[in-house]
Amino acid sequence: MTTLLLVEDNALNRDMLSRRLERMGYTVLLACDGQEGVEMTHTLNPTLVLMDINMPVMDGWQALKALKESPETANIPVIALTAYAMTSDRDKAGEIGFNAYATKPVDFPALVQTIQDLLRTGTAEHD
Repeated sequence: MTTLLLVEDNALNRDMLSRRLERMGYTVLLACDGQEGVEMTHTLNPTLVLMDINMPVMDGWQALKALKESPETANIPVIALTAYAMTSDRDKAGEIGFNAYATKPVDFPALVQTIQDLLRTGTAEHD
């Protein structure tokens, strides 16, 4: 069974994405901020993490850094979910270790394809 952790502070986005991903057959765990996402990744070991960038407590950049610095979570693929669509943001996401980058509003079919690619190969193209 494939378990995804969705780290998203916006309740509407969390609800919409988690429902759609569950309909695709994924088990979806939810975290409301980066700190909770890091803690849940360590304790629940999801197959893949979907990480919002702009969140309270700990943002997505800081959360990814914490995940990549830990041997227990360093190899879990993480997809950045963000409203930031600037090329510089996309470049930064790749440089610091996000495996893929998806802008909001989310192109759901493209996101599912990216998830499948990452699960199959461990790598994905940035959208």
